[in-house]
Amino acid sequence: MRVTFLPQFNITHVYNTGFAAAGKPKTGMREELAELRVFHHHIYEYKKGIRNLILTTEKAKYRDSIENRLKNEKIDYIIHDIPNGKINVYFGEKACVDVVKTLNPKLNELSAEQDFMLGIMLGYDRVKQCERYLKIKNNIIKLQSGKNQLGG
Repeated sequence: MRVTFLPQFNITHVYNTGFAAAGKPKTGMREELAELRVFHHHIYEYKKGIRNLILTTEKAKYRDSIENRLKNEKIDYIIHDIPNGKINVYFGEKACVDVVKTLNPKLNELSAEQDFMLGIMLGYDRVKQCERYLKIKNNIIKLQSGKNQLGG
């Protein structure tokens, strides 16, 4: 497996431990870095001001690493456990995360208004979110089915 790093991606900043003397990740760390590459890219986007709120689904086994990175970066976050050994990680501006804390952790149980608001906060296309909201309100999409999750 080959791991490619973005030029702005400071790997020593991501993990304070777990590196061999040559600066390469120890065994097991490479897999974690590869599986969390999207998470780390989301942090890059947040720090560059591209996004104010991020939702990413990751493997629950990386929860400690994720929390450590967010704490080290002083980024507000909330983590919800979901089925199949995964977690939904929301992070970003404090006000945005505080709003997410008021919502049901089960995305398929959000009201149409909450679904719309969360989609807009995550930066989804406004027109498509309006169309989605109307479909939910007109019972064309049913969130309780477990299908058609946010943005779907």
